[in-house]
Amino acid sequence: MNFDAYARTGVDLVNARLDDLDDLRAVFTDEHGWMRDEVAERDVAAFRRAQKRLRDVFEFGSSERDADAVTELNSLLESYPVQPRISGHDAKDWHMHVTSRGASVSAEFLAGAVWGLSVWLCEYGSSRFGVCADDRCGNVYLDTSSNCCRRFCSERCATRSHVAAHRARKRAAVEAKAPVPAEIEEKTPAPVG
Repeated sequence: MNFDAYARTGVDLVNARLDDLDDLRAVFTDEHGWMRDEVAERDVAAFRRAQKRLRDVFEFGSSERDADAVTELNSLLESYPVQPRISGHDAKDWHMHVTSRGASVSAEFLAGAVWGLSVWLCEYGSSRFGVCADDRCGNVYLDTSSNCCRRFCSERCATRSHVAAHRARKRAAVEAKAPVPAEIEEKTPAPVG
């Protein structure tokens, strides 16, 4: 089983817009195309609830609240239990599924996402769960950097944030060098000496 791929489905879910059934269908990759076809309106609410709880896991992890992240993942594992089974269409296509045959789309997808994130936490620690440092973004990510130093969900957010910080520093430097207007100088009392 590719646990990283399952963990990334959790990231994709947390970062997804889930206003309606079409938004939910957009979450499923081609690999999960059958889910896109079978998902129903009733699944939207289940995915929204799981999305909020998974976001909490990332926020706990990124704020060094390991025990809270573990507690929430354990609760999610109870809500979306993994029941592995071998599936395939011929002898060359055997692969693992994380739920029993006939499980709902939400049960299968969410069990995989929760399982993947749980394995990720056990393997790398909750400090590898991140929330983008760009205030305008809020997306989550899995930190795969060699020294656990990632702060942004993407290069785009990192660049945007660094450019904004550079412009703010430049603006502050210009304002610090600006001459004091005459009316302010007149109001400033002369030093007593």
